[in-house]
Amino acid sequence: MNFIISLAAKASSSIRFYFKKFVTLVSGSEYTIFSIYAIFTGAIAGLAAVLFHNSIEFFNVIFFEQTAEGLFFLGTAAVIVLPALGMLIQSVMIMSSPDTAKKRGVSEVIKATALRGGYIPFRTTIFHFFAPVICIGSGGTVGPEGPAAQLGGGVASKMGQILGLSDNRRRMFTAAGSGAAIAAIFNTPLGGIFFALEIVLLNDFQSPTFSALILASVTASAISRLLLGNQSVFHFSIPEITDYEHFYMFILLGIATGILSILFIRYSGIIDSWFKKKILKKFPQWSVMVVVGLIVGLCGYFYRDIFGIGYLGINHILASSLTWQVILILLVMKFILVPLVLGSGGFGGLFAPSLFMGAAFGYLFALAVNSIWGFNLDTTTFALVSMGAVLGGVNSIPISAILILFEMTKNYTFILPLMLTVVISTMIVQIIIKGSVHVKHLEKEGYRISHGRESSILKSISVKDVMRDEVILIPQDTPLAKLVGSLLESSQNTFYTIDKNGKIVGTITESDLRPIITEYEHIRQVLVAGDIAKAEVATVNENDNLDQVLKMFESKAVDQFPVVSTQGRDKKGKIVGTINRQDVIAAYNRESLKYNLADGFTRELKTVNETGFSKLAEGYSIAERKVRYRFVGKTLAQLQLRSKYGLEVLMIRPYVSPYSDKEEQKLIFPDPNYVIKEDDTLVLFGTDEKIAKTDSWS
Repeated sequence: MNFIISLAAKASSSIRFYFKKFVTLVSGSEYTIFSIYAIFTGAIAGLAAVLFHNSIEFFNVIFFEQTAEGLFFLGTAAVIVLPALGMLIQSVMIMSSPDTAKKRGVSEVIKATALRGGYIPFRTTIFHFFAPVICIGSGGTVGPEGPAAQLGGGVASKMGQILGLSDNRRRMFTAAGSGAAIAAIFNTPLGGIFFALEIVLLNDFQSPTFSALILASVTASAISRLLLGNQSVFHFSIPEITDYEHFYMFILLGIATGILSILFIRYSGIIDSWFKKKILKKFPQWSVMVVVGLIVGLCGYFYRDIFGIGYLGINHILASSLTWQVILILLVMKFILVPLVLGSGGFGGLFAPSLFMGAAFGYLFALAVNSIWGFNLDTTTFALVSMGAVLGGVNSIPISAILILFEMTKNYTFILPLMLTVVISTMIVQIIIKGSVHVKHLEKEGYRISHGRESSILKSISVKDVMRDEVILIPQDTPLAKLVGSLLESSQNTFYTIDKNGKIVGTITESDLRPIITEYEHIRQVLVAGDIAKAEVATVNENDNLDQVLKMFESKAVDQFPVVSTQGRDKKGKIVGTINRQDVIAAYNRESLKYNLADGFTRELKTVNETGFSKLAEGYSIAERKVRYRFVGKTLAQLQLRSKYGLEVLMIRPYVSPYSDKEEQKLIFPDPNYVIKEDDTLVLFGTDEKIAKTDSWS
């Protein structure tokens, strides 16, 4: 593996040189360059997916033909040993690279795009190419899509690093590469696009991203069709749906597949926890994986359709060439074995198993209804529709599931029941688990992906940077007449009542006073401010960050908080200002604009890298400055560069050895908790005047 990585590192400089030379020759508008990057991403992801597909077939031949021949003394029982042998090889790979082995599947791509600017280590990409190829090739009853998505995202990420793309561009093209690989593996360009949107980007729709996904997925799918053919992997014949008398049966199927999906998700979670907390702590992982492999092999000895991806078995179900008893056994086996393989340490995805379980369940559903109530439902149609419903339910991808089934089958006849059933199945799963299964999985690992960059931006801004100094404090014994007068004279619509010690004890808003005005003449001599004020008052500290404040706004039914000072003996605990919900939103929009501005000026950032300075607009510039010695060891939050110098830290350029394989980001977005290192370089944004003053930093 080290040899492969070393070879790739040597080739990277040549690739960068010739690609940039090509871009220079065809250089036109920014969109033209963007399109070239997207098409190039799709091409390398498509080629990687084709290589992945062919490698699975190659290892399938190695295991089931050549290795099986070597085990001739076992006769037909040799197939029992093959999955165990594959699991043993995977366990050795895990022992040799335990940290890399943990970075598996779609969740790793989500983390890369949401938290690491699209960075995926190339070592991880190589590892997770071979591990699933061995697992599936040796008969492991899992799918290729998760590893394929990681492979596509990984090669796209590596190309982004080689070409020196900004974090935002690399994030975009990593997601595009992931979707493109899915498009190539399943020959479903639309499915690949929405896979990247629904899963990798967590429905973060942006026009440039969508354009990149389209170009990359179409390119990858075209390469796949050219090299692997354009034939549907499923073979079936179904009647055209013209009689909608029993259409409600698809609603019942949607409910049933939703329940099946929930059961599978729950069972998978239990098995995963069981292995991690109990089994793998008592027994060596290699022994556990070998046992699971033997179980798979034993099942496959009696029912060969359980081996591998399972498309052949699905075709047998669609053709009604298996008895219902066999189909039921295959359904139970697939349901039980897939979590066992993945939980023990095997590598693979859930798309193909979902399709297999869906086909078996849909067939049995239609057959049961026909037998019990005497209907004449077409079992193949219900099997196809159920495939999409289980795929959507288990993976939380309703749109992708519909498009993948439609494109894989190349049949429009059952599109209406497919859409209805998938939506119902996915809705039931969402009601129960409340969110994407992938996000839930990452949350168990301690990641809050949904906040991503937005949270990072808000955490970098403190309350005192955006709070308003004006705050109206009213003694709680203030008469109503004086209170109303103060309201009419003030531009504020929120007052705070204080006691004799100056402590805030209540809040009065304009909406609280409005109902009283109608009875003003009768009660103005009776009521005082304390009678009207709401007793519960939530405050924030001036050093709190806006991420904390925004969460408080979400939990409290107010639009403003008073700000309490934390500085000095005289001011500590005193009210020094207020912060409004709109202040937080406006601050985020300003900061986000600056980040987007930095992302949009990739060429300028390259100029900064070469010259240390680049003018963006009249009076504003980006500049690079080496950190001062007194900055080292402190966090960005502690440095308070915005307050002290009036400058924004757009990015940090850490020092990375050109020979290191541990490069994570050449330009990273600042995290308020990032600790400054001695060789770091700050990428600053501000007015020319402020930038000029950094030359005299002491």
